[in-house]
Amino acid sequence: MSTATVVGSGPNGLVAAVLLARSGVDVTVLEAADTVGGGTRTVEAIVPGLLHDHCSAVHPMAVGSPVLGDLGLDRYGLRWRLPEIDCAHPLDDGTAGVLHRSVTATADGLGTDGRRWRTLFEQPARDYDLLGEDILGPLLRVPRHPLKLTRFGVPAALPATALARSFRTEQARALWLGVAAHAFRPLNRPLSSAIGLGILTAGHRHGWAVAEGGSRAISDALAAALLDLGGTIETGVHVRSASQVPPSDAVIWDVAPTVLAEVLGDRLPPRTARAFRRFRRGPAAFKVDFAVAEGVPWRAEAARRAGTVHLAGTGREIAAAERDVHEGRLPERPFVLVGQQYLADPTRSAGDVHPVWAYAHVPHGYDGDVTEAVTAQIERFAPGFRERVVGNSACSPGEFGAANPNFAGGDILTGAKDVRQLVFGPRTTLQPYDTGLPGHYLCSAATPPGPGAHGMCGAHAAGRALRQLRQLRDGRAS
Repeated sequence: MSTATVVGSGPNGLVAAVLLARSGVDVTVLEAADTVGGGTRTVEAIVPGLLHDHCSAVHPMAVGSPVLGDLGLDRYGLRWRLPEIDCAHPLDDGTAGVLHRSVTATADGLGTDGRRWRTLFEQPARDYDLLGEDILGPLLRVPRHPLKLTRFGVPAALPATALARSFRTEQARALWLGVAAHAFRPLNRPLSSAIGLGILTAGHRHGWAVAEGGSRAISDALAAALLDLGGTIETGVHVRSASQVPPSDAVIWDVAPTVLAEVLGDRLPPRTARAFRRFRRGPAAFKVDFAVAEGVPWRAEAARRAGTVHLAGTGREIAAAERDVHEGRLPERPFVLVGQQYLADPTRSAGDVHPVWAYAHVPHGYDGDVTEAVTAQIERFAPGFRERVVGNSACSPGEFGAANPNFAGGDILTGAKDVRQLVFGPRTTLQPYDTGLPGHYLCSAATPPGPGAHGMCGAHAAGRALRQLRQLRDGRAS
């Protein structure tokens, strides 16, 4: 029997482990923390019974993930829940751009911009399950659906601000740029539309879902599936050198490229080692969890029913805030994302006290306290919010990195999603999951298709490993 070790138990590492075990490989997962999950952990941070996702929280890319769907994780307790409204972007005048799962409902709410929204998303959303076969993997390969990919790729190549100019209303511009800002990039750069278009297209097909019981339900289900297949998980094992990894036919690393360069050292080919050490990090998140009595009193009624709320005001304000963060400055009013997962999943609340998840975009490694700025942005669009806060708990960029080295400096996307790293991953190659060291593969969010709990980076790395293991077995047999 072939053997494999997976280092890191985020969704990508666990997906890789399950796929290997399902193919008859003897798999061991090594995890530095005391629990599995990586960015999909859930904690009781403030009030007993009040569930807060530590990092990854809302999952438009995971709910329709081909690999998660294929693994049948509902047998292991994974239940997806959808809010009434996917996302709202309130403005100071009390109106909001409102994102529904339905393209038609969203377009109907955008007035004169409804036709443009339909043009951008109606057909791609209808085709998403086929389109996903091309966009949820390396971009530099022969596409399975070239016409559909071309239709998606033309607007994706544009700067997000250029696409925003095609909208006439501030509600549509702000709604679009708020989603595009998930990329943590200056919104006037080429390809800065790509991640936003991917999220919106996936969301219009499958919704902005949350996992019942917290994002930990995703990793718990994957871990249970692995154990059911005979795999092994060892927690509290911090791999700092190659000598700590047991002899294995394949080793899959769910770690940042910089971490892998440190661990493997001169065992890596020189070109790979240089590329991994030069891997560029992106801006950071400063997170604040709130316990809120009776929920957030949003001025915009739609925000009271939205699972996700984006706070930054106008499209111009969003673009300026993202530019400041990229240039190392904390904006006076940073872009803030708010998660109200309890609206779809009431099991997260404790009576009439509800968990509100929020984070601001800040410069990489920012060491100040942004709790007040986050609170002020919510209060700006929800007067009276402060009076409802029962308690809060903050997580700084440094604390993100200390808890998970993949998030060094608060970079929760595991690397800057600039053009080169978005297209190629951590090094310029047609095989982004290979490390150049035989038998060793990279599967973290630094590889295509990038961040999210979809597990597709792990699926592609496992595919590469299984092909090599088959070749190894065939060679031994001959």
